[in-house]
Amino acid sequence: MTRTLIARATPKAGQAERLAALVETLAEQVRREAGNIRFEAFAEDGGAVVMLEEYRDDAAFKTHLAQPHTQEFNAALEEVATGGASTVTDLASLASGQFALPGIRGVDHAGLTVPDIDAATRFLSKAFGAVTLYDVLPADGPDMEGSGPEAELGLSSGTRITHMRLVRIGNGPCLELFRMKDGAQSDPASLQDLGLTHLGLYVDDIDAACAAFTAAGGTLLKGPHPLANNEDKDGNAGIYGRAPWGTLFELLTYPGGIDLPADAMAPRWTPHP
Repeated sequence: MTRTLIARATPKAGQAERLAALVETLAEQVRREAGNIRFEAFAEDGGAVVMLEEYRDDAAFKTHLAQPHTQEFNAALEEVATGGASTVTDLASLASGQFALPGIRGVDHAGLTVPDIDAATRFLSKAFGAVTLYDVLPADGPDMEGSGPEAELGLSSGTRITHMRLVRIGNGPCLELFRMKDGAQSDPASLQDLGLTHLGLYVDDIDAACAAFTAAGGTLLKGPHPLANNEDKDGNAGIYGRAPWGTLFELLTYPGGIDLPADAMAPRWTPHP
């Protein structure tokens, strides 16, 4: 079971900026911990900082407490925080939505095969602000090939995986990029094809998102156009476009909200700001 908690620190007089800087540094460090699921910080009126933290389990939280960066942060609070420390409150799940089978959390990532991972990364970074997390398979490392990967991943005989990279775009599933060699490949899917056809990204300003997509080398289709049926509200719009290698992306925004049917079993998931 995950461990979720709120930590609150109130700055002493004149220490608000230093406290904020300490929290920003801590956030970068904690998010790199293997057992951390999320670390978000919020400022309250008056300068207090509230940190919402979630860890994979109690062991991961104990590991977090033993990290040098955690101990350095707590030591610094003795100088900058009222009471010399933060207050910590554990949170128990209450009225949480259950929209999957027990043990199923949600979509972790989507796989995307591209002709050149470095070029694809540059496009995703320029168009969407994607950040690289790590190379699952470095380009200069040994290829993933042979009967094992072919059976495990469903590859055609002789196909080699020569590069794999995990990138993240905002608050949503990661993208796992693949580069393949020596195997037959089809063109990127269109909407009428079977299987996964596109990636949809929520945007706050669709005109700005369109400009960035085009400047990064993508090609937009006709639009932006109104959304349909339950999604047809003032300000709601969407547009499709293709990345330089042909993968279809959708940019959409629905600030006007969505009419959820009364019998809908779950609210629509939307990336938070």
